[in-house]
Amino acid sequence: MNWAAFSSAEPDLARAVEARFGAFTHHVLATLRKDGSPRTTGLEVRFLRGELWLGMMPDSLKALDLRRDPRFALQANPGEGQSMGGGDVRIAGRAIEVEDPRAKAAYVEEVEPPEPFHLFRTELTEVVRTYVEDEKYLVLQIWKPGEPVRTIKRT
Repeated sequence: MNWAAFSSAEPDLARAVEARFGAFTHHVLATLRKDGSPRTTGLEVRFLRGELWLGMMPDSLKALDLRRDPRFALQANPGEGQSMGGGDVRIAGRAIEVEDPRAKAAYVEEVEPPEPFHLFRTELTEVVRTYVEDEKYLVLQIWKPGEPVRTIKRT
């Protein structure tokens, strides 16, 4: 399921997630190394034309990781201090490298990344938002494809 399908199914959560990622430029991407251990790196993301895009420098380790194993986890920058305005947001899924020159050209027109670069579109397997409500409850919103958002409140 791509970003457009998720946004259509869960528009309120999608807006909250996009706002959280939009609050800062750099976020944290987790990929899997050859030996299966995790690798975390910084990354800029874009929500454009119904897709969540991941752009990377040529032959970066994270791009090579995703070519070998497309599974990823992405966490929005928590921001400064301890406020985490908008909550903590995580997205998991599979990253599919974009090889089509027209699709890459359309991305370049909007984003103007340094070239050459790797471009991946995402297929979502989970979106999670965690936030504090009324300074009393820890609220988790968990979405998976084919399921409604599950909300858990903890005191």
